[in-house]
Amino acid sequence: MDRRSFLKMLAVGSSGLALGARPGIARAAEAGDTTEFCAVLVDATKCIGCRLCERACAEANSLPEPDLGDRSVLGTRRFTDVSRFTVVNRYETEKGEVYVKTQCMHCNQAACVSACPVNALKKRREGPVEWSSNCFGCRYCMVACPFDIPKIEYDSPAPSILKCGFCFQEKISKNEIPACVEACPVGALQFGTRRDMLEEARTRIYTEPDKYVHHIYGEHEVGGTGWLYLSPVPFDQIGFRTDLGTRPYPQYTKGYLTNIAVVDLIAPPLLLGLSYIASTRFKGTRDEREDETQGEKP
Repeated sequence: MDRRSFLKMLAVGSSGLALGARPGIARAAEAGDTTEFCAVLVDATKCIGCRLCERACAEANSLPEPDLGDRSVLGTRRFTDVSRFTVVNRYETEKGEVYVKTQCMHCNQAACVSACPVNALKKRREGPVEWSSNCFGCRYCMVACPFDIPKIEYDSPAPSILKCGFCFQEKISKNEIPACVEACPVGALQFGTRRDMLEEARTRIYTEPDKYVHHIYGEHEVGGTGWLYLSPVPFDQIGFRTDLGTRPYPQYTKGYLTNIAVVDLIAPPLLLGLSYIASTRFKGTRDEREDETQGEKP
């Protein structure tokens, strides 16, 4: 392999990867599509901790039914897992007990979607972030998610990534509202377009300014989310991360991951070429020395 052939091989390989292996960024919708993202507004001032949303979620997703009579579960903070896609937690705050529902936030530009190398996660034009069966278990989505939501079935021989799917297949695609929203008896959950839910949240803050913290969690966090929250106390008192910023997470990683992908393809042929050149020179030098040595013999 001469120098020209080596450089040609290197250029073809690197350009092919640069074009074909860029990590995808979740798009809001296809060009020209006017479909609006759906959203749920969660009003923590109304939630009574009945956990009927948990039971409705379990029924809709064929998960183990929670024991709603066991109030002891509210004594410790719980997180979503493969057997429960939503949980309600109780927090002791400066204004007394506050109950908060937790599930996938369905980010506008989802970090999990961007991190997935095989498009097993996708952002639907209606807003939900869904998982599909072509996952091969790399778990990059679990690392990427700023809300620690995707979970993998560690005990399964063919594990899946499981999380709230916004009831898209079960409800939204049939023009119905999500199961948890439908089950809420006190109106703590409201479903609609994201535009309308933001307007509703602003109206509530404006009309009852002493009742709410003047912030809608999810309006701008990590570029915006499909689940929006109102709270009577600062959000760090009810388990929310307040250090996420407003920039969508995929914007932090797309350039880096693209460069890493290019390096992954460039490095092997580069090192192979250098090794070939070095071994060729070494062999030539060794042959020259052997010839000189043989020439000096009587």
